[in-house]
Amino acid sequence: MRIPSIVATLGMLSILKGGLISATGGTWITGMPGGFFIAQGRLFGIPAPVYFMVSLTIIMALWMRYSALGRSIYAVGGNSEAARATGLNPERTCVFVFALHGFFAGIAALLFATQLQVIQSTVPPNLELTVITAAVIGGVSILGGTGTVIGSTLAAILFACIGSALIFLSVSAYWLRAVLGLLILATVLADMARRKRGLIQ
Repeated sequence: MRIPSIVATLGMLSILKGGLISATGGTWITGMPGGFFIAQGRLFGIPAPVYFMVSLTIIMALWMRYSALGRSIYAVGGNSEAARATGLNPERTCVFVFALHGFFAGIAALLFATQLQVIQSTVPPNLELTVITAAVIGGVSILGGTGTVIGSTLAAILFACIGSALIFLSVSAYWLRAVLGLLILATVLADMARRKRGLIQ
């Protein structure tokens, strides 16, 4: 329906959140079999989610950089009409990206849900803002066409460290939201300035 991707994503997020609460009645799920708690596994003392993060980041960074489909995603994000003129199908590429993101969101949800012995029917509020901020701070342009997988991963790690530091220093978590908002604004403004400078040159 030609809805902008960010609007479709946030709209679907609200639909799924509301549907989940309605389906579960807000009740947390308990009594899961022991083998289900993947996130609690450890190898050489390192939690399983770390292995997922490192391996998937490396795989996707290489795939985005060296595969034809990965490069086509950059092309469509940078200028969909120019990409179409070169023979790419922007609509098909966008659908594939949504499907790929859904796949990774499923992995993240599984790891998030299995950290504890109960599965929450809710997620931390404003988690989507943290994800968007990590992508933007990591080098992803809101206007499309640029960004790296490794940069976004490092930004997400940075935010986790900032959040832990604030807790350690007994600083309110609300300050983290303020910091994230300022970082988004600063990064977007810097990206727009860089693009304007590139056009002038």
